[in-house]
Amino acid sequence: MSSMYFTEEHNAFRQSFKDFLQKEVFPNVDKWEKQGFVDKEIWKKFGEMGYFGLNYPEVYGGLNLDLFYTTIFLEELQKVNSGGFAAAMWAHVYLAMTHLEKEGSELIKEKYLIPSITGEKVGCLCITEPFGGSDVAGMRTTAVKKGDSYILNGSKTFITNGVYSDYLVVAAKTNNELGYKGMSIFVVDRDTKGISSTNLEKLGWKASDTAEIAFDNVIVPSENLLGEEGKGFPYIMQHFALERIVMGINAHARAEFALEYAIQYMSERTAFGKTIDKFQALRHRIADMSSEVEMCKEFNYSVIYRLNKGEYVVKEATMSKLVSTKIADEVIYQCLQLLGGYGYMEEYPMARLFRDSRLGPIGGGTSEILREIIAKIIIDKKEYKPITQ
Repeated sequence: MSSMYFTEEHNAFRQSFKDFLQKEVFPNVDKWEKQGFVDKEIWKKFGEMGYFGLNYPEVYGGLNLDLFYTTIFLEELQKVNSGGFAAAMWAHVYLAMTHLEKEGSELIKEKYLIPSITGEKVGCLCITEPFGGSDVAGMRTTAVKKGDSYILNGSKTFITNGVYSDYLVVAAKTNNELGYKGMSIFVVDRDTKGISSTNLEKLGWKASDTAEIAFDNVIVPSENLLGEEGKGFPYIMQHFALERIVMGINAHARAEFALEYAIQYMSERTAFGKTIDKFQALRHRIADMSSEVEMCKEFNYSVIYRLNKGEYVVKEATMSKLVSTKIADEVIYQCLQLLGGYGYMEEYPMARLFRDSRLGPIGGGTSEILREIIAKIIIDKKEYKPITQ
């Protein structure tokens, strides 16, 4: 592991986390993949070990560690070979919980963030809508102020942890006339009257519960507003850099896992009197793929390094997700090919990896949207700036 970014403490954490996953997660992955959701017990075990609080403040039960611990957390989750399980974990920690910590009042942090770090409560982030996709500004869900409450109406879709989470972080229009400037964010208890969830069947990410969620005259107390009314859109944009680099790291990690498995398989598979890792055409294919993955990994580490220092890396994080997810798809496709017929069999890991990886260029902003954002930055000289406090 690169000593430029990882200390002995980081490496020790990686090994202990690997051991934890081997003991607590690996034996259950196939069951979770079949049942379509993750058992509640594992959330509490993650919480007990402090894994949900790696980069959160100590005052709320976190460990306040640097983002390279988060990087290790994400990388090792991908090697469990269940994109759905990994997504359930990181969507809770780096999507829902991020808004609680950055925009939540002390009351909200006490009620939701602290039990989220301990694993007693699980959250989901509700932004995407059935008719909106990546068009966040075109949101139709509304939250109309009425006395000391807001009345929430609308729907969200493709929500990870959307069926079994304990609370929902929901974006809605509080002023339709202002467009995206009239958007706000709320935290809503799952058992609030008027919320209904429909489980969605997916190509991959089978172990995560993914839902379409409807809000029918849901009463949300005013104190459940996150941050200021009308600042929802910049809050969302502010955190997209983290979400995109998270998905970039996920991509290089699963591609690396696929390569490691393919190389091991090639060292054991014999054809025409020798192992197939001795055939030049296949060796050179591995060389090309390994070079691409290593380039992604080093770039992603440099982005994490800058993000950890507080820099606003929206351009680089967007590039990370765009390129890393594309390369991961291509690498895993080629690795499946290297396994031949066995790559197509469910008892081998490559088939699941292939399905799970395909969501990379779609979720968290499609590659098409990311290209336009990058084009605006590079060609139109558009500047994305952090929210000024």
